[in-house]
Amino acid sequence: MSEWGAEMSGLDPLGRILVIIGGTLLLLGLVLILAGRISWVGRLPGDIRIEGEHFSFYFPIVTCVLLSILLTLILNLIARILRR
Repeated sequence: MSEWGAEMSGLDPLGRILVIIGGTLLLLGLVLILAGRISWVGRLPGDIRIEGEHFSFYFPIVTCVLLSILLTLILNLIARILRR
C-alpha cells in the first residue's frame, strides 16, 4: 500500500500541469467563441488597413500588442503557480 502511495505522489505535478493546460484550453475556446461578438477586436485605433481598387491589406498591430501583453501576463501567472 505504501508503495502505491509513493507512486501517486510523483504524479501530482503532472496532474497540476494537465489541469492548467485544460483550463487554458477552456479559456481559449471561450475567447474564440466570444471573439465574434466583440466588435472592437481587430478594429482598434492603430490597426493598419489599406484598401485599394484591386487589393486590401490589413495588419492589426495594436490588437496584436494587446493580445501579447495579455498572454504574457497569463503565462507569467501560470509559471508562478507551477513554481510553488
